[in-house]
Amino acid sequence: MTEQGKKTMTYSCVDCHVQNCDNKEAERGSYPKYCVTPQMTEQEREKLQQIYGEEENQRIMKAAAQVESEGYRMWTRVQEIVEFAKKLGAKKIGIATCVGLINESRIFAEILRKHGFEVYSIACKAGAIEKVSVGIPKECESAGVVMCNPIFQAQILNEEETDLNVVMGLCVGHDSLFYRYAKAPVTTLITKDRVLGHNPAAALYTAKTYYADL
Repeated sequence: MTEQGKKTMTYSCVDCHVQNCDNKEAERGSYPKYCVTPQMTEQEREKLQQIYGEEENQRIMKAAAQVESEGYRMWTRVQEIVEFAKKLGAKKIGIATCVGLINESRIFAEILRKHGFEVYSIACKAGAIEKVSVGIPKECESAGVVMCNPIFQAQILNEEETDLNVVMGLCVGHDSLFYRYAKAPVTTLITKDRVLGHNPAAALYTAKTYYADL
């Protein structure tokens, strides 16, 4: 490639090996030149603080921080979600589940009910709409004729007026649409990875061995 055709690499947080943003005492000049932290103006900082100060944002941030500090390195993700819901004052929890994880969702619903929460779940295939009817190519039927329906899942949980929604293994992209259309705050318990037993980080941990060709 010619010098003219070369693309200029944009550096960001993944290229940083300093991570002084996690150290309040770090000197301003000790950050990489491309770091956004020292570039943040006081006006930008104040604006962010105002946004976090909005009632709903502050309610969620406080609950999240309390869960992090109280259960740090002790609580499982299931425990964290239960405690987060309690701190939010949630009464009704929605579960947006993949049909392939319905058994896991049943177990989770049972746990939530034992803690006094009302639970409403909606599976991804609800509505039984064929893929081709919304413009999905017919060759995609190799993975099933009925499409996943994340917008409908969000609509149903919105109608149920859930206080908190939990995603249980929605497909990549389908989860994006659910997050987009759900009104209540959303957190994720299971991230789908059919090959790695729903542990997608395993591909990263073995990226230089078994998954070196990704």
